[in-house]
Amino acid sequence: MSKVWPTSLPDRDWQFKQKESVHDLLSRMTLAEKVGQMTQVEKNSISPEEVTEYAIGSVLSGGGGNPMPNMPQEWADMVHGFKEAARKTRLGIPLIYGVDAIHGHNNVVGATIFPHNIGLGATRDADLVEQIGRITATELVATGVRWTFAPCVAVPHDLRWGRTYEGYSEDTNLVAELGAACVRGLQNTHGAQAVLSCPKHYVGDGATTWGSGRSYDWIIEQWPAADHDWPIDQGISEVDEATLRAKHISPYIAAIEAGAMSIMVSYSSWDGAKLHAHKYLLTDVLKNEIGFHGFLVSDWMAIDQIDPDYYTCVVASINAGLDMIMVPFNFRRCVSTLTQAVENGDVPLERINDAVARILTVKFALGLFDEPSRNEHPISDIGAESHRQVAREAVRKSLVVLKNDDHTLPVPRNMKQILVAGQAADDIGLQCGGWTIEWMGKPGHSTPGTTLLTAIRGVVSPDTTIDYSPDGHFRGADEMAEIGLVVLSESPYAEGTGDRADLTLSAADVALIERVRPHCQQLVVILFSGRPLIITDHLEKFDAFIAAWLPGTEGQGIADVLFGDYPFTGRLAYSWPKRMNQIPLKGMAESGEDPLFPFGFGLA
Repeated sequence: MSKVWPTSLPDRDWQFKQKESVHDLLSRMTLAEKVGQMTQVEKNSISPEEVTEYAIGSVLSGGGGNPMPNMPQEWADMVHGFKEAARKTRLGIPLIYGVDAIHGHNNVVGATIFPHNIGLGATRDADLVEQIGRITATELVATGVRWTFAPCVAVPHDLRWGRTYEGYSEDTNLVAELGAACVRGLQNTHGAQAVLSCPKHYVGDGATTWGSGRSYDWIIEQWPAADHDWPIDQGISEVDEATLRAKHISPYIAAIEAGAMSIMVSYSSWDGAKLHAHKYLLTDVLKNEIGFHGFLVSDWMAIDQIDPDYYTCVVASINAGLDMIMVPFNFRRCVSTLTQAVENGDVPLERINDAVARILTVKFALGLFDEPSRNEHPISDIGAESHRQVAREAVRKSLVVLKNDDHTLPVPRNMKQILVAGQAADDIGLQCGGWTIEWMGKPGHSTPGTTLLTAIRGVVSPDTTIDYSPDGHFRGADEMAEIGLVVLSESPYAEGTGDRADLTLSAADVALIERVRPHCQQLVVILFSGRPLIITDHLEKFDAFIAAWLPGTEGQGIADVLFGDYPFTGRLAYSWPKRMNQIPLKGMAESGEDPLFPFGFGLA
């Protein structure tokens, strides 16, 4: 496998010097320093002084783990403080700071927020995805962050899963192609502009079975918020090994070939074991057979699910092949437990040395040892206009027209009156979805951007009247408008909170459509969602229907194609089911009916 990050040294010389540097550094490290490198702590649970004291190797911001105020300069100052603390350790091993930048630097107010992966899958544009990765890296580096837990290369097969929108497609080949493109974009930049990618979640998280998720009493005792009881997220992947390899492991091979040097392990289980304790899949398959030379990091508090006894969790996960433990809360317990396990002989020192060598190798390759003490990249890169223009392009290319009777689309911009209904038409939070500023996302003006309503007002003729009603009440209208636009949306969610047994349109959405339909000659429905929803019984009321997914901050991209400045080019990356019995994907075949719209469908 070729080297990922550019260097002025010839490859052979560079690899030799790196190997020698890792060997030399490892030989001088104490057990405490090695354990510190294997520990990643959430920023709210550790101080910079403790980073120095425990020689911690990585700090992260979880979803919503922001400085106050949540602004770019405050982010840069916060990350710099932790990095400087690591420089003060005995050996000065640099710290790597990680975030979930899964559709842009989405924790930071003012960052460019791109469409979620489900929308990018509809573009089928690997070059665009690579460019988005490059821009995301630029905005991350501006705050000193050099690691993102992305891309998600899950292959979702059950639309009820709350992480469906994090997957590019139900099609393995498309996921592999776009996931590799994202890795290249994040990493194949020059010097200190490169950001470490982290494909996730290895492996089979998109194949879990509805009803197989569970909560863990011993975790809830420590963290009451862990009482999730999610039906499918973090559940059991009930597929045979041939299917697991062909459909779910292959995107990781593509990502590794593209240069991925860190991978996050899945909460899910396969063949009777949690992935975090699955030595066969982590070590035998991924590291030995596939030849992954980077390091494996756990998910948030994920090793705790292995067993009620924390010592057993640590021993089982590290011996299985995990290299770095993400510890959101009690990092001292993790440090002391892993130290004790080595001293007791339950975790071999050779396994510790292998894990730390992998982590150090990546830090050398990323150039962290030569990184300036203070970030030299301008804060003005965050949310830059050129970045927003690429996001706007991504929105345009992600939109999929599923119905367009009587050439309703594109909408003429010189109409006398246009009705616009739905809270989502003028709500950045609903437009962006989950993993935006906060873990779950939220409605409202959470970050700068352009709503669809604002975009429409900016492109129509000065003689066109735009009547907007969030609830669709257009009382007192003397005549029918030529066009009515109804914008529907799912409420923002992330991970298992989005697990949803029934994907039919809500009663409120149906009522909104019913209120607007009598007031317009033609009705266009635009849906913001993290997955296809069941619309079969209502489709006849629409003259046109657009799947807009979760487009992010640049609503102008919708207006660009809605009014004909650009053509619609998006095609479905997921089959659109006709009824709930066609979910999960195998239900499509078992139902004996065609989907409402097949994979790859999209009207031009």
